[in-house]
Amino acid sequence: MSIAESDRLVQLTDQPIDSNALTQFATTPRSGAIVLFLGTVRELTGDRKTVALDYDAYPEMALAKMNELVDEACEKWPVQKVAVVHRTGHLELAEASVAIALSCPHRVDAFEAGRFLIDELKVRVPVWKKENWDDGTTEWVHPGE
Repeated sequence: MSIAESDRLVQLTDQPIDSNALTQFATTPRSGAIVLFLGTVRELTGDRKTVALDYDAYPEMALAKMNELVDEACEKWPVQKVAVVHRTGHLELAEASVAIALSCPHRVDAFEAGRFLIDELKVRVPVWKKENWDDGTTEWVHPGE
C-alpha cells in the first residue's frame, strides 16, 4: 500500500530535529499507535570517548534511498503517516542525528515498521559520520557501525 505524498516527510537537514513536530506530523485519527525513534550522539563507543559527530551526505541519493525505504515499509506494514529526517553537519553529544516518526493502526506494526526503517537506513542510505574523539583525533566511520 502506498501513502499520499502529504502523509510522508523525508528530509536531510542541518538544523536541530524537532521531535514534537514530527510526532504531530505522524498523528492521525486513523492510527492507534505512533512510534518515534531518535538516534542521538552518544559519548562512548567501546572504550573511546566521543566529543562530537559530523555527518555528511550525498543528498540526492540519500533522499532517494530514504523514499525507497518508506515505500518498502508502506508495502509491508499499514503505515498511515511517516517522517524520516536525518541531520547533517556538526552535532554535539545528546543531539538527535536521525528521527523516524510513524503511525499505524496497531503498535506491533508500528514498532516493526520503525525498526525496519532505522535498520535499513543505516545500511542503505549514503550518510557518513565522522567521530571526533576526546584525544583530538577524528575518524570517518560507516553510520551502521
